[in-house]
Amino acid sequence: MPVATGPVFQHAAPLMFRPQPSNFYRYILKSERQTPHPQPALGGAIRELREKRGETLESAGQSAGVAPNTLSLIERGEANPTWETVRGIAAALGVPVSELAKAAERLEG
Repeated sequence: MPVATGPVFQHAAPLMFRPQPSNFYRYILKSERQTPHPQPALGGAIRELREKRGETLESAGQSAGVAPNTLSLIERGEANPTWETVRGIAAALGVPVSELAKAAERLEG
């Protein structure tokens, strides 16, 4: 008697860096929780502090409870994190949320 098995997954081609923006807005921003007006300065501040600490997207994301690809979207200004996510990222980076806000304000102006 044949045994049922799950789907067989083929290995995908390696990820390539694209010069154009991702399809984030087309495919993900349909959710009501997302906003079409992300905060790129906040993302830049997060990236700046993460790199200053020598953290990778994977390690910072794991500490913050956020997937590395989500953290990357936030840092690139393609996603707007929830308040809970901002607090988690700040805690993972060892800074208060107010320091993130100050860094974002500095990058805006």
